[in-house]
Amino acid sequence: MSLTLRQKTIAEKLEKGFDIKKWQDWKWQIRNSIRTIEQLESIAGLEFTPEERVQLEKTIDKFPMSITPYYLSLINIDDFRNDPVYLQAVPRASELIMNEGDMSDPLSEDKDSPVPFLTHRYPDRVLFHVSNLCSMYCRHCTRKIKVGDKDSIPSFEQLQPAIQYIKENEQIRDVLLSGGDPLMLDDDKLEQLLSAIREIPHVEIIRIGSRMPVVLPYRITDKLVKIINKYHPVFLNTHFNHPRELSSISREALAKLADGGIVLGNQSVLLAGVNDCPRIIKRLCQKLLISRVRPYYLYQCDLSEGLTHFRTPVGKGIEIMESLIGHTSGLAVPTYVIDAPGGGGKIPVMPNYLISWSTNKVILRNYEGVITTYKEPDSYETTFCDRNCDTCNLQLNLTIDESNAPIGVQMLLSDEDRTISLTPADNKRMIRRH
Repeated sequence: MSLTLRQKTIAEKLEKGFDIKKWQDWKWQIRNSIRTIEQLESIAGLEFTPEERVQLEKTIDKFPMSITPYYLSLINIDDFRNDPVYLQAVPRASELIMNEGDMSDPLSEDKDSPVPFLTHRYPDRVLFHVSNLCSMYCRHCTRKIKVGDKDSIPSFEQLQPAIQYIKENEQIRDVLLSGGDPLMLDDDKLEQLLSAIREIPHVEIIRIGSRMPVVLPYRITDKLVKIINKYHPVFLNTHFNHPRELSSISREALAKLADGGIVLGNQSVLLAGVNDCPRIIKRLCQKLLISRVRPYYLYQCDLSEGLTHFRTPVGKGIEIMESLIGHTSGLAVPTYVIDAPGGGGKIPVMPNYLISWSTNKVILRNYEGVITTYKEPDSYETTFCDRNCDTCNLQLNLTIDESNAPIGVQMLLSDEDRTISLTPADNKRMIRRH
């Protein structure tokens, strides 16, 4: 594949007499990542005022910059201050604005970490932090402090306690490799890790969270795909935020992964000034589907430090969802979620289509505003569930132990649990009772 004129210009400035094979080498791209304001000006051709340079330097001192030459080449320099690629890659002084609600670990991943490098929040799955290193420092990263402050990839020996924890907890059926970016691992290290996880009998699926198809698609080599293919079922969720990021090279990388049997999903973040537009998100989701990538989540921007300028009201996300549901294929509609501060996990936030209901009717509205009714059954005899599946007439036929006790609202709805309310531990009325 030939390079664009913009890519050739950047490559020539990075290395005189460059070879196209070097540009397509993902390790060359990382070695030549842009990390200073001087490089932005001399290599990318961006021009900053003296005041902007001072502010940018202050920002980089706290939140480092690293941009792959490939991703840099996507910036439209004629209007770079409004360019969606530029806004995600280049620091701004507004990152130093700290609001009262900003947190260094808004999702409390450290508090839910039973062993180093592992977060166990949900009952049957874990988040495995296998690297603190990324090919690019996204300005909206929720782990901005960790990733920007310490570039490291733990050794396989350092990851052993986490692997042992997964082995000892048989309810874990899903392991998500995250970071940083797991694909920063060399092929051999990645295969060693995949092999160790796949050998655990109760782990059913492995997921990889990576932005490499977006910011460094050359990492998706034939060898990498063959390695991942050996450990199916493997899912890969990537992170496109704007249609401009779906270049021909990125689409080629996605095709390699899909052809290798890897199920692809995408997790976008709603970012003010980048993609907070119904048309942009709709086109992004449609173009992702063309590349065999299922839009999975649309995230409300987290409360991490330095992200205030990226946050939109939740109402903007609801507006965008209204523009998707019914207006395009259901396959192109992600779930809009807020990752709850304090470690509450992902909470879906959707438009309300259920208007009202009675004992025998449900009143609904559709995307056009049409109001309709759904008639409830005149008689419905539910199957009483005491979670004793061996005596149930419904043929579930469990082959593994899935009898975890219900929690939260699920517990209130269950037949087996007699709890009638969920009360906060510090409820003053309950304290008075004691």
